[in-house]
Amino acid sequence: MAAPRPRRSVSIRDPSEGCERLDGAGCWDALEWTKIEPVTRSVSHVNLEFLLEAERVVEEGHGVVLVNTDEAGTLFVTNFRLLFLSEGTRNIVPLGTIPLATIEKFNKMVVKIQSVPRQTDKSSSRRLLQIIGKDMRIIVFGFRPRTKQRRVIFDALSSCTKLARIWDLYAFTCGQSKFSNPNPKVRLLNEYFRLLGKGFHRASMSMIEDESFTLSNDLWRISDTNSNYTMCQSYPFALIVPKDISDEEVIQASTFRARCRIPVVSWCHPGTGAVLARSSQPLVGLMMNMRSNADEKLVTALCTQLVGGSRRKLYIADARPRKNALANGAMGGGSESSSNYLQSEIVFFGIDNIHAMRESFARLRDCLDTHGAASSDGMSSFLRHGGWTWGGGNLSSMSASVSTLGDSGWLIHVQSVLAGSAWIAARVALESASVLVHCSDGWDRTSQLVSLANLMLDPYYRTFTGFQALVEKDWLAFGHPFSDRVGMPSISGTSFELTRQSSTGSFSSSPMRQSSGSFTPQASNSSHAQNNYSPIFLQWVDCVSQLLRMYPFAFEFSSTFLVDFLDCVLSCRFGNFLCNSEKERQQCGVYEACGCLWAYLADLRSLEESSHAHYNLFYDPLKHNGPLLPPAAALAPILWPQFHLRWACPSESEAGELEAECRNMAIKFSELQKAKEVAEMKAKEYSVAMETLNAELRNEKQVSSSALNLAKRASKESAATKRAIQSMGWRVNFTKGGDCTVDVESNPTESPPKFMHSPHRRESDGMVARNDKSDLSVSITVVSDDVVSSSPLGRVCETLCPLRTRDGGCHWPDAVCAQRGSQFVGLKANFDAFDQLSIYDGYFQSE
Repeated sequence: MAAPRPRRSVSIRDPSEGCERLDGAGCWDALEWTKIEPVTRSVSHVNLEFLLEAERVVEEGHGVVLVNTDEAGTLFVTNFRLLFLSEGTRNIVPLGTIPLATIEKFNKMVVKIQSVPRQTDKSSSRRLLQIIGKDMRIIVFGFRPRTKQRRVIFDALSSCTKLARIWDLYAFTCGQSKFSNPNPKVRLLNEYFRLLGKGFHRASMSMIEDESFTLSNDLWRISDTNSNYTMCQSYPFALIVPKDISDEEVIQASTFRARCRIPVVSWCHPGTGAVLARSSQPLVGLMMNMRSNADEKLVTALCTQLVGGSRRKLYIADARPRKNALANGAMGGGSESSSNYLQSEIVFFGIDNIHAMRESFARLRDCLDTHGAASSDGMSSFLRHGGWTWGGGNLSSMSASVSTLGDSGWLIHVQSVLAGSAWIAARVALESASVLVHCSDGWDRTSQLVSLANLMLDPYYRTFTGFQALVEKDWLAFGHPFSDRVGMPSISGTSFELTRQSSTGSFSSSPMRQSSGSFTPQASNSSHAQNNYSPIFLQWVDCVSQLLRMYPFAFEFSSTFLVDFLDCVLSCRFGNFLCNSEKERQQCGVYEACGCLWAYLADLRSLEESSHAHYNLFYDPLKHNGPLLPPAAALAPILWPQFHLRWACPSESEAGELEAECRNMAIKFSELQKAKEVAEMKAKEYSVAMETLNAELRNEKQVSSSALNLAKRASKESAATKRAIQSMGWRVNFTKGGDCTVDVESNPTESPPKFMHSPHRRESDGMVARNDKSDLSVSITVVSDDVVSSSPLGRVCETLCPLRTRDGGCHWPDAVCAQRGSQFVGLKANFDAFDQLSIYDGYFQSE
């Protein structure tokens, strides 16, 4: 008899406390106790429309369960990411999908579960794969028993994440696609031109090739001393230095700074001339007695004279704790002495190093995973120890979760960076003082402080274009080692060694996570603390989000933009943040071979324009058009919900109903605005049409008025013609049909003969047949003045009168033509018909 199935447990750790078993593909028990055939390693290529360009599937596993959400699906390993598709919907599950470059480490786990009574096996085990990401997520996948799927996925991850060369990254495989990457050197020079007040100049590659970019103003100049990276390999090809310092002195001063990172200008105030400079630590030695005249002259030149003639104050901000600075003296480093630099003051900020930041980030990630709503061990924080209360079953566990968050120290570190940056910005803005910032190497804490102070001082850096210029200048150009800090291969072929553990073990991060089914590690082949990986750039973006929260009207971009931007950086999908310096990126050909992150984000925004989620709905450039100087009391940071809580607490990580509603209202307002513009255009078209119709109506009125005047004039001419005809003894009658009846009164006692004339009847020769009853055809002709001769009688005879004989005589010599105004009216008749009339020569009396 088959053994009965155990009831489904609430957690994969504690099967004794459970609820009713859930049937379906997503049920862990159904997968655990159903006998299946081993899955072959052939990769299916159907329904892979979700793959990106040049992305290919390496391995896949079926019937895999995402323990965090207890969801079954298919797990793919591609050359770019680990991709999880839901079994039911075949949609991508965001929590289970992570780029390979974002994976910090992954481990094989085995959890042993006590069997229920009367079951044949004493215990059973479940094979798990734990993925720890650099983006705050910890996910666990469960695989079917008696298959080799976990080994296949693990081996595929090992081969795809441990790359021997940087050119094996997906960014090089994909290429530029439509997101071409223009050379950032041109953009760096344009930013330098803007800082020097030479914004009307535009940089170009030809300008870089012939080294004609060395512009200057009254105080500062662009130097090409490092154009071939011979002076400093981690600095950009162009540097802003004091105008009074020669290139020889610059090269000489570089020998006194760690890694030859000399003091150079990062930002200068356009009105006061105060500057924000950066460098690495001076090489003063253990006794702190080493000096350099060239370095002291260069630093002193940063303090130009004020308007009143007094010398400007110089602050040297050392980002390290004082004890760390002194300890560096044993290795040749150290800090400056205020007695060696004129009008200077040394300040220590006490910000910890990259190793402390890495451990703090790991503790924060474990804390959120432990107390989140979707923990990697399959339990919600509401169900720990069976108690339906927040954080656990009692008040002490609730307090423990709060103390765990505080013990991580992450928010304290964020506050230290914020406070130091605000202090620097206040010195430059309020005192018009110059500030030189450095740490040990000048590329971690220095980049954080300088770029954040720039963001506070210059409103331009709070726009999309300015933010890009800021990141490319103070992080990329000045050599923040992204390959080392993010954990990617560098040009030398070395890479961050992912910690891979093979274990049958437990999560030991918190006592609350211990249960009967525990994970116990078997072995570890490397230590996470022995590498240079550290979330320095992530911490800086977190600080930017804190400023965005404090000043929601001052930034053009939103928190969603920062999350997407950070995801792109961690994924290494694009080439902008590969390698450790500008020189290495140039040697690798990153600009020509890889796509551009900035072009990708700009393309996303162009699809929806201002209604896109990357735009800040509340941005008002006029409200904060000056520096942002937050007081110390306002610098208390909080967790960044959109980033820190999006995996552990997805419901609480949203921007909130208010912001979502505001965005919907903004979209509706935009739609109404577009509808208004369309209506206004139609109204304008209607107005133009009305004006056209009015103009046509006026023209019609003018034509009608002209026609009326012509009609009146014709009426007058008709009356004159009638009088002229009546003066010849004729009577003319007009009928409705258009026919004209002419009665010629030759003898008053006799009834006058009637002659009919119809305008529809035309004779070819103008003559009628001659008989006793023939009609007398009469027509009236109107002739203008310009065709009539000077003599009235001659004009009639020459042009109109048909009574003229062939020899030029006239049948009616005494006839007089009627004249009316400028018109002459004559008579044209049938000669034979007139010959039959008894008309005496004196019938028409002369005037």
